[in-house]
Amino acid sequence: MLPQTLESHSAMFYSLGRRRWLAGGMALGLAPLLPACSKPVPVMRVGSIVFPGYELMFMARERGLIDSRKVRLIEMLANTDTLRALAAGQLEGAALTLDEMMSARADGVDLRVVMVIDISQGADVVMARRGVTLDNLGGKRIAVEEGAMGAVMLSSLLRAAQLRVEEVKKVAMTLDSSLKVFSTGKVDAIVTAEPWATKLEAQGAQRIFDSSRIPGRITDVLAVRADVLDTQADAIRALVAAHFEARQFFLAQPAQASIHMAARLQTPVEEVPASLRGLQLPDAAENRRLLEKGGNFHRTALELQRVMFEAGLLRKVSQPHELVDTRFLPA
Repeated sequence: MLPQTLESHSAMFYSLGRRRWLAGGMALGLAPLLPACSKPVPVMRVGSIVFPGYELMFMARERGLIDSRKVRLIEMLANTDTLRALAAGQLEGAALTLDEMMSARADGVDLRVVMVIDISQGADVVMARRGVTLDNLGGKRIAVEEGAMGAVMLSSLLRAAQLRVEEVKKVAMTLDSSLKVFSTGKVDAIVTAEPWATKLEAQGAQRIFDSSRIPGRITDVLAVRADVLDTQADAIRALVAAHFEARQFFLAQPAQASIHMAARLQTPVEEVPASLRGLQLPDAAENRRLLEKGGNFHRTALELQRVMFEAGLLRKVSQPHELVDTRFLPA
């Protein structure tokens, strides 16, 4: 399903998910071109679902930090739609989880990481009923969303519990239904994320595993098609700079920044900072350290690909140097 127009439908209901937090759907049209007297330069279209970690780019747009003649941010219903649009040439870049980028590359879409947006350090979590622990998880019913993120979290959980997938009972769900599924009493544990984790905790659920146990494995990146890295260099550089400027504004004035972010996140202004709980937001310097040859990102990429390959989620493994282009990061 290709995205539908959304920019004029901000009041539509959101279909929420860890990596599918979205309002409605969007248009993939070209942005206005430069005047006829100049050589036409199409705008760079960047797809993104609605998710707290990605929101800094949209907040940058709201604050006038992004030139709409260079970059158009396009909200997507789900990252499956984003990946299809990238493959069809309807998007030049996208905010994706690292595993989603790996899957796209394995399917023939040559993407490069130009920036690490965020790293999950507890934002993805397994909540369980009182009395359920890693030691007695065998035979329990575990609700998990289908897809790469759910598979990575479940695989990591079972490895920590020293269990095989056949030794638990998987229950399919979507993340936006986390509270509803848990409240039925028909599952013993649930693979979820913020903000649902905090709400489940308030209802008595306990945290038995989270992404802080698998550092770096769940990482969000800004990925760009390799075939436009040169032609869209100015746009990429401008978008990356705008993200870092918005990040600084959020850290310095979280209350003011939250006003820009609350409507799209469908979250009360005062709860916006909590929605980013458990997310590390690397600055430009940290991005350079992460993405340098032999850095943490390279090690994480290899380990993640191994996990995905063993889980049958990946058909082809890429070398770390094939994944990254750091020339767009600020000096």
